[in-house]
Amino acid sequence: MAVLSPPDARPLVHQRALALSVGGAESNVACALVALGHSAGWLGRVGDDPLGRRVLEDLTSRGVDVSAVETDPGRPTGVYFKDTGPDGTGTYYYRRDSAATAMNPGLASLPMLHRARVLHLSGITAALSDSCADLVTHLVTRRAVPGPVISFDVNHRPALWRHRPADAAPVLRDLARGADLVFVGRDEAETLWGTRTAREVRDFLGPGPVLVVKDAGHGATVYGTGGEETFVPTPATRVVERVGAGDAFAAGYLAALLEGRTPASGLRLGHLAAAATLGTREDVPTVLTRDTLDRHLALDDAAWSALHLT
Repeated sequence: MAVLSPPDARPLVHQRALALSVGGAESNVACALVALGHSAGWLGRVGDDPLGRRVLEDLTSRGVDVSAVETDPGRPTGVYFKDTGPDGTGTYYYRRDSAATAMNPGLASLPMLHRARVLHLSGITAALSDSCADLVTHLVTRRAVPGPVISFDVNHRPALWRHRPADAAPVLRDLARGADLVFVGRDEAETLWGTRTAREVRDFLGPGPVLVVKDAGHGATVYGTGGEETFVPTPATRVVERVGAGDAFAAGYLAALLEGRTPASGLRLGHLAAAATLGTREDVPTVLTRDTLDRHLALDDAAWSALHLT
């Protein structure tokens, strides 16, 4: 999507000018993965308009492959606005009848998907339209593309489910159970499914997927398919804005997965990538250098717990 953001901490209603950038859960993950040294492509649909061209130019400049993106001559590119305030940053979506809402299971035939090692999807896409929900179900639970690891971020956005709120919990539950790797916030899982702890989320979803439960400033827990549990605390971090931090965390964990690292290293790299986003108003921040990341990953547990990222 195109993103319109205030340049400072004042609420949207008091702004006279806004900054134009690009954002979206899956594209944020793709950009962060490239920044971490991996190749990534983004699949989607944009309008044949200046905002759609801006999306493609921005992702291309960040090294993301957009060669399979479809341009729709009849529907606009989606937009969302950020609204900063004392309780955090709110988001206002304008995506109804956008180009992205016309995505459908036909995208599963694209060659790019069949070459991928990881296919990352989001619950946001499932909320956009019936055809988008069919696409995500086709890829996750029906395994239309059998090769890659299916990664799924629950990403519950109540505003996008407003037209069918009763569907959110069961749809996102079934998609999570069907994936190979699931990311979910402890708080969003409680809202959706009434689970209060990471262990309760594991019990609710069952033993199928590798499960990563993020608990904001406390830490993150990963449960393996064999029942093994790994917890890594969140390092102290300066927080400017939380939008995009979950996407960066997913990218960090996926980068570690692609590199053959341990689950603990995946959680650490997720925390480090998320911290870079938390310290800025940008959805896709500049990540630390690989040398710095590797030094942090090599810390012992005591040094990691004492780490303070600025």
